Amino acid sequence: MSKVLLSLALGALVIFGASCQKLKSRDQLNQGVRAFQSAQYPEAVEHFKTAVELDPAFPTARLYLATAYFQQYIPGAESPENTQMAKAAYDQFMTVLEQDTKNTVAMASVASLYLYQKKWDDAQQWYEKLVAVDPKNADAYYSLGFIAWSKWYPAYGMARVELGMKQDDPGPIKDKKVKEELKAQWLPVINSGLAALDKTLQINPEYEDAMSYENLLIRERADLLDSREEYDAAIKVANDWVQKALDTKKIKADRKEKKTGGGIVAEQK
Repeated sequence: MSKVLLSLALGALVIFGASCQKLKSRDQLNQGVRAFQSAQYPEAVEHFKTAVELDPAFPTARLYLATAYFQQYIPGAESPENTQMAKAAYDQFMTVLEQDTKNTVAMASVASLYLYQKKWDDAQQWYEKLVAVDPKNADAYYSLGFIAWSKWYPAYGMARVELGMKQDDPGPIKDKKVKEELKAQWLPVINSGLAALDKTLQINPEYEDAMSYENLLIRERADLLDSREEYDAAIKVANDWVQKALDTKKIKADRKEKKTGGGIVAEQK
């Protein structure tokens, strides 16, 4: 056999071998998906790991592997095993993003991991990256609003306690120095959170959780206002958001009932 023919034959074997590897990888992926859908996450992980080993550039397999790790992570649980599960998920999601910098599933998952660990700044950075790529992502904007409230509320609650204010004591805060310090540090955070929640509701006008946090941030920001008149006006706006949230929940419940039991009864009649 000539060197040229030998070279061509070897090339064909390499291509055939690569094709076999990819077929085996996809078979492992399919087995992993079945285990994943049955909530057999450890078994799914093993299949997805094998799929990735057979075809390291197979993004779907790696994304499933990361998600299978993520499904086993328990937010708030303090144990070495749980920490390791979060790290395994994070590492795989980051590898997905090395291969596809705009993979929104991986970005959202990394952001969620940080959110569950209460690493607010890191979570915020990732949600900001996500909305830059996916500007219609209502959940990401909602999460930014939630993070703003989560950052602000401990300082707000502590300030009221130190001033001897009860939970239901009306504002605004009377100690001018404390109020000005809170405004300087936290007003930009509150306003950015409200802007994110506004964006959430522009995208999804029925996002009732966003309405609830609109209420909280507006209600708490009212304590930083200068007069009782301004405070009362802000509280009215906050109360309006509470009512909107309740109305939206009722609308959704009625709609769901019509699609299920109510709709079936109507058809039988």
